[in-house]
Amino acid sequence: MAKKDDNKESALAESRRQFLKASVTATAGAALIPELLAAQTQPKNHTVASFDLDEITIEQLQQGFKTGKYTVRGIAEKYLARIDAIDRKGPGLNAIIELNPDALRLADELDKELKAKGSRSPLHGVPVLIKDNIATADRLQTTAGSLALVGAKVPRDAFAATRLREAGALILGKTNLSEWANFRSTHATSGWSGRGGQTNSPYALDRNPSGSSSGSGVAVAANLCAVAVGTETDGSITSPANNNGIVGIKPTVGLVSRSGIVPISHTQDTAGPMARTVADAAALLTVLAGIDPRDEATAAAKGHIERDYTTFLDPSGLKGMRLGVVRQYAGYNLDIDRLFDDAIMLLKKAGAEVIDPVVITTIGKFDAQENDVLQYEFKTDLAAYLGGLQSSSVRTLKDIIDFNEKHRGQELKYFGQEIMLQSEARGPLTSDGYKQVLAECGRMSREEGIDGAMDKNRLDALIAPTGNPAWPTDLINGDHFTGSCTTLAAVAGYPHITVPMGFVYGLPAGISFFGRAWSEGKLISIAFAYEQATRHRKPPQFPATIKLT
Repeated sequence: MAKKDDNKESALAESRRQFLKASVTATAGAALIPELLAAQTQPKNHTVASFDLDEITIEQLQQGFKTGKYTVRGIAEKYLARIDAIDRKGPGLNAIIELNPDALRLADELDKELKAKGSRSPLHGVPVLIKDNIATADRLQTTAGSLALVGAKVPRDAFAATRLREAGALILGKTNLSEWANFRSTHATSGWSGRGGQTNSPYALDRNPSGSSSGSGVAVAANLCAVAVGTETDGSITSPANNNGIVGIKPTVGLVSRSGIVPISHTQDTAGPMARTVADAAALLTVLAGIDPRDEATAAAKGHIERDYTTFLDPSGLKGMRLGVVRQYAGYNLDIDRLFDDAIMLLKKAGAEVIDPVVITTIGKFDAQENDVLQYEFKTDLAAYLGGLQSSSVRTLKDIIDFNEKHRGQELKYFGQEIMLQSEARGPLTSDGYKQVLAECGRMSREEGIDGAMDKNRLDALIAPTGNPAWPTDLINGDHFTGSCTTLAAVAGYPHITVPMGFVYGLPAGISFFGRAWSEGKLISIAFAYEQATRHRKPPQFPATIKLT
């Protein structure tokens, strides 16, 4: 038996080595930077074999562990084989930037613990993928998709990674992302990074998965893991959740610690769950939420963290809820509008009182101020993160900019770094200009935005279409966003949940529920009731392109 297991592990190790051939590695402290991007080819149709873990939930995994149907190692092996078959081979989703070389060893340890002591939590043994801007002090890299951070050593796990390990979750690897969480260029292509290349949508390989948590969204949608962790500043969890037909939760800023996460903005950044069901997202949020001395924003979460967010999973959760329709976030796509109107009818049928429309006069009036805040904070916050690395060739935003210029053929191949250049030109956070735009953002998104509208209309939540369906990936012109509702909750730092709402020509579309600070429990209840009444989630079929007939 031992020999058979050794051979199996050896074969899987070889599979991982083949998978990672194109990855950047570091030796003797020096980053080796090969050309990672293969020539762009026209997507082809692929037949993907059935997968016995398709759409499996955390609860079903735990039941399997309990009865002996599953082992942690067995589940990990299945997901690793699935990743090998369809992420690099087959359709070539390119969602995973790196696999954990210790995954099977850790799985064995978790199996032993299950037998000896029982489960630590509902996530014990559950394979999780995390975004490549979330630090892990192991043999995995943390690069935000950039070649500039290859070989850099982090001092410790991010708080989110620590919480996952303490819960007994198995960190299977890291996901590709829009490089630097999509804060590099106004003409960027979501899902592309210098280190990882382009991530592709499983619903149409020539379509864009959105970002910046592109790989996390695709991995969950394509059943490459049980759940994943993404990060958001403005839309980076909820937009890829929309494009990939999954559930995404952007928590209130401070509910989940950002320590150890490559930053953009301490005002708006947060990590959050990405899952196929609201129940799984709630279970993951329960693990991620917590107060962390290294992130002062989490101090405000004291008294607001729920012991178990799955207790809000009420199929009757829409009864008596007052929901406000933000029509200003509709009207950009006729098919999305039709799905949204159908959703409103269902919400009413399920017992919700719908106020339609709810007008928020500040929407669209603080976009420039948000951009200013992010640029100010990115320069300062990134320098603080880079300065804490134990080993790195870059310590400031200027160092990153210079690195990109030096490696222009790899990093600036498709788009530039004008956002970084603009951010580098900003002054310190003590400047009057920064303080003014920060105050304006807070006022227009909160008092005159979400809080004001909810107070006036006595609302439990606001609703809107999450965004437009996936657009064709375009490395020449960049992304093609036509509509999105993410900015209001993002700038306010308030919670936002998106749930599948249906399909447009086979492409997923989501509905968003957002509201006051710390209202995650109520939003989960509303979102779960809608999900259970509709069951819009459908796994992808990996076509080369969509059919317009």
